[in-house]
Amino acid sequence: MRIGGLGALLVVACFAHISVGSTGAGLLALFGDDAGARMVVWELRAPRLLVGLCAGACLGLAGAILQAAVRNRLASPEITGVGSGAVLGAVAASTVGGLAAQPAAMAGAAMVGGLVGGGLLWVVAGRSGDVAVRGVVVSAVLVGATLLLLTAKPQLAGAVSRWLLGSLAGRTWEHLAPLWPVLVVALVVACGLAGVMDVLAVDDDHAHAVGLAVVPWRTAALVTAALATAGAVAAVGATAFVGLLAPHAARALVGPPHRRLLPASALAGALSVVAADALGQVVGVPAGAVTALLGAGVLVVVARRTGGFG
Repeated sequence: MRIGGLGALLVVACFAHISVGSTGAGLLALFGDDAGARMVVWELRAPRLLVGLCAGACLGLAGAILQAAVRNRLASPEITGVGSGAVLGAVAASTVGGLAAQPAAMAGAAMVGGLVGGGLLWVVAGRSGDVAVRGVVVSAVLVGATLLLLTAKPQLAGAVSRWLLGSLAGRTWEHLAPLWPVLVVALVVACGLAGVMDVLAVDDDHAHAVGLAVVPWRTAALVTAALATAGAVAAVGATAFVGLLAPHAARALVGPPHRRLLPASALAGALSVVAADALGQVVGVPAGAVTALLGAGVLVVVARRTGGFG
C-alpha cells in the first residue's frame, strides 16, 4: 500500500509537470482540437517528463544499490566516480570533439565516461570495496579534469552547464531512446540481486557464513549501479543527491528488504526529479539546483544520525 501511495504521488507530480508552461496546455490537449497545444505537449513536454521519470528512477535505484553494496547510508552516485565521469565524457565531447549539437553523440560520450569513471574507482578501491572514501577522491580528480577542459574553451561553458548542474531543458524523444532500455536492464538485474543485497548490507562475515562470494556479487551490484547512473547522467547531467534522497525516503516507507526497497527507490527517484523539474520551471532554475538544495539538507540530517561517513 505504501508503494501504491508513492505511485499515486508520482502520478500527481506527472500531471503537474506536464501542465507547467507558458501556454497552459495540459495532458488533455493531446485529445483536443488545438494542433498547436498538441504539438507543445507531445513534442516538448512529454519527452521531458519521460526523460525525467527514467533518469530519476535510475538514480534512485543506483543509490539504493550503492548503500547496500558498500554498507554506507551516505553513499550515492555522486561519490562513485560514475557521475563525474559521465560529465567529463560529455564535456570532452563538446570541447574536444565539437559534438555539443549532437544529442546522441553527447549521450554516448557521457555513458562511456561514466562507465570509465566507475571502472577507475573499482581499480583504486581494489577488493576492499572501500568505495565511500576513495570515491570522493576519484570524483574530485574527474571534476578537476572537467574544469581543465572548460578552461581550454570557455565559450562552451554555457553549452555544457546542463551537464554540470543537471537539467531537463530541451530533452526530446532522441534523449529518451537510449535511456529507457538502461532503466529496464538495471531494474531487472537489481531486483534479481535483491536477496544478495540483503546479505551484503549486513557485513562480509555474515555473507561468508551463508556461502556468498562477496567480491563477485558486490562487483555485479556496483556495475549495475554504474550503468544506471551513467544512463541518467548521460540524459540529464549531474542531478545531485537524487541517489541519496530516494533510498532514504523509500526505506522510511517500505523498510529495508530490497525486494521492496529497490522498486520504491526507483519510484522515489522518479518523483524527486519530476517534482524538482516542475518547481524549477516555475522559479526559473534547473532541476539539479532544486535537488542539490534539498539533498544538502538531507545529507546533514543523515550524517548526524549515522555519525558521518564510514
